[in-house]
Amino acid sequence: MSNKCNIPVIDLQDFPNQSSKLIAACEDWGCFRLLNYQQVLPETLMIEMKTVVIALFDLPVEIKRRNIDVIAGGGYVAPSPKIPLYEALGLHDMTSRSGVDDFCAQLDASPHQRDTIMRYAEAVHGLIVDIGKKLAESLGVKSENIGFENWTCRARLNKYHFTPQSVGTTGGPMHTDSGFLTILQDDEGVGGLEVMNKSGDFVPVDPWPGTLLVNLGDMAPVWSNGRFCNVRHRVQCKDANTRVSIASFLLGPEEILEPLPELVDDDHPRVFVPTTYEDYRKLRFSSKLHAGEALALLHTTSS
Repeated sequence: MSNKCNIPVIDLQDFPNQSSKLIAACEDWGCFRLLNYQQVLPETLMIEMKTVVIALFDLPVEIKRRNIDVIAGGGYVAPSPKIPLYEALGLHDMTSRSGVDDFCAQLDASPHQRDTIMRYAEAVHGLIVDIGKKLAESLGVKSENIGFENWTCRARLNKYHFTPQSVGTTGGPMHTDSGFLTILQDDEGVGGLEVMNKSGDFVPVDPWPGTLLVNLGDMAPVWSNGRFCNVRHRVQCKDANTRVSIASFLLGPEEILEPLPELVDDDHPRVFVPTTYEDYRKLRFSSKLHAGEALALLHTTSS
């Protein structure tokens, strides 16, 4: 465990002073560590949520399999020959009480567990919307015109079954996130996450308790007219201990997503054609391009 950080660090309580630093992080890295978010997402709630997640993964596999796909790959993922160390559960809709209720009913969650998941979903949604607004405002765009609070938001609970024999192997293959913005509550003790820098080298993102990792996904370059970058990342097994993380995804609006008008002009022509998140997700799935390459299929003829 180390507090040395190889990627940019953003203080949520220091805006607008952090605005230029935030934009640089999104342009150069597509990710950053976030500090001082606890007024929105308390540390105690994060600890409670991790306890619930560990308990859910300890359920019998026949119960976990009730966490069915709403979209392809969105529900329970069991360890497989291709990815033998990885297991996941999916919460399809973090923004509605019914979405949380459905998830909890699938897994026979207790009233206490349901209450924890509900409070966590509400807090994380508030935080991820706030980050989206700060991104817009840092670009000089009026965030109230975007409606981040109405964008789809999902969660993925991840467990890596690392063993002494698996040290040195890949726990999760390289990919980008398909949505706009991801908040990762990483394992506070077991590392292995790596992000790719602009030179194409993987950089370790070591555990740093009291921080969150924020990643930009494929929708961020579309939204920013190519100004922001998405970040390729993977998980390597470096420690023979179980690793648990919670990823929350702000995906995009249900309607068309296109570059912000404020970022398109004669000197900065439109880079991407309009799309919807769902159409783009299906494009990634059908093309089997999961590391950001599918964005090239959205380029305008002039870009």
